Amino acid sequence: MSFNPLSVILSKNKLIGDNFTDWKRNLNIVLTSERYKFVLLEACPPEPAANAAKAIREAYDKWIASDDMARCYMLASMSNVLQQQYQGMRTAADVMTSLQAMFGETSTCARFEVV
Repeated sequence: MSFNPLSVILSKNKLIGDNFTDWKRNLNIVLTSERYKFVLLEACPPEPAANAAKAIREAYDKWIASDDMARCYMLASMSNVLQQQYQGMRTAADVMTSLQAMFGETSTCARFEVV
């Protein structure tokens, strides 16, 4: 695996909460360039049986490895407090769903409607 120069935008723009929309846009750029974004859009395939076809095993292994990398990019580009909160989550999609609930656009709109 080679270093992606685009990943610098994540290290310079860590998620701290109120910058969620910008952080998510930058994350999508990096995950797309690395071809990991699909793990945010597609569910994990079921774990193949021991006697499963090689193509099925490879697809599963690719999804798992890509999800691990996507989660690493996400966690590495968060504040330390958020890293501790999200490091135990199982998938990148789980992390994103939780972050969107906490900081996402709909969450922001709801806060303004309450006020």
